[in-house]
Amino acid sequence: MNQLRERISQYWNKVYGFLFPILEEELGELTSKQQQLISILEMIRIEDFVKSFFGAGRPPDDRKAIVRSFIAKAVYNMSTTRELIERLTSDANLRRICGWVYSREVPGEWTFSRAFDEFANSELPAKVHAALIKEEYADQLVGHISRDATEIEAREKPQKAEKEEVVPQIKYPRGRPKGDELRPLPEPTRMERQQGMTLEEMLVDLPNCCNVGSKKNSKGFKETWVGYKLHLDAADGQIPISCILTSASLHDSQVSFPLAMMSDDRVTNLYDLMDSAYDAEPIRNFSRTLNHVPIIDSNPRRGEKIEFDPATKEHYKERTTVERVFSRLKDEFGGRMVRVRGNAKVFAHLMFGILALTADQLMNFLT
Repeated sequence: MNQLRERISQYWNKVYGFLFPILEEELGELTSKQQQLISILEMIRIEDFVKSFFGAGRPPDDRKAIVRSFIAKAVYNMSTTRELIERLTSDANLRRICGWVYSREVPGEWTFSRAFDEFANSELPAKVHAALIKEEYADQLVGHISRDATEIEAREKPQKAEKEEVVPQIKYPRGRPKGDELRPLPEPTRMERQQGMTLEEMLVDLPNCCNVGSKKNSKGFKETWVGYKLHLDAADGQIPISCILTSASLHDSQVSFPLAMMSDDRVTNLYDLMDSAYDAEPIRNFSRTLNHVPIIDSNPRRGEKIEFDPATKEHYKERTTVERVFSRLKDEFGGRMVRVRGNAKVFAHLMFGILALTADQLMNFLT
C-alpha cells in the first residue's frame, strides 16, 4: 500500500504543484469542482485510449474532447447531455478543461449521442477502468474485496418474460429408483454450469435485458423497480474493482463467479466479504480455489443463524465499503441520472461515473 501511496503522491505533486498554477495563470482561479475534474482527468488519461478505438477515418480530436466531457458530466452529476452542452457553451473554464477553446467548437447533441454510442459499443469506459486498476494495483496486496449489487432504475419498458413451453412432468414414486429404472438427471443450475465455463462464457450466459426486479428494504418491505442491477466488487478504501450490469431480476449470487474471476485478474486480495444473499457452498468453494478466505453472512432460512467469531466479525465490518461506493455513485457521479436505454449504453453511463469515482477515491488516499 505504501507503493500505491507513493505513486498517487506523484500524481498529486504533478497536478497541484505544476498543472494547477499553469491553468490558473491562463484561466483564472479554479473552483474546487474544476480542480477535482482536472485531477481525475489527469489520472485516468482517458483520451489516450481513444486512438486505439477510433484510429481509422476521421481524426479523433473531437472524440477526445467529447470523452473528457462525459467524465465531466459524471463529476458534475448532470442529468442529460443537453445540460452538459449548455454548460460547456457558457462555462469557458470547463470548456477549456475538456478540450475546446471557443463555444462554437462544441458539437451538437447529435454528435455527442453518436460518440456515446461508439464508446458504449466498444466498452471504452469499462476498459479504461480495468487498465487503471491493473496499473495502480499491479504490486499491491488488497485486504478485503466486498461484493454486493444495487438497483439501477431505467427509463425503458421492461422486457416481457418469454413463456416457456410446458413439458408434461413424469411423476416418479418417492424413494430411490429400482435397479433397472432410469430417471433423467435434473437440469444443472447456473452456478453448476458456471463451474465449467470461462469468464467470457459466464458473461454471455447472464441475462442483461431491462426487466422488473424486487428486493426487501432495511425495514423488511418489498420494493420493486424497472431497470437493471449493478454488481460490484470494491476494495478497501472504497475503490471499485469490477462491475457487471445484468437484468434487475437476476439474483445476486448468480454473478459471484464472474465477478470473482474479473477481480482476481486485476488485484490480489485475501478476504471475500459477502452478505447472506451469497450464502452458498459453491461460492465458498470457488473463493477458496482462488486462495481467498470467504466471509459470508449466514442466511437464516437455512436454519439457525450462525454468528461470526469476534475476529471474523471485525473483518466483516469492512463489507459496508461496497455500500458506500454505491451511495457515492448514485449521489455524486450520475448513478441516479440514467437517461439512456439498453444494457450497453446504461453500463457505459455508469462506468463513466465509476471511472471518475475510482480516480477520486485513489486521490483521497493522500487526504
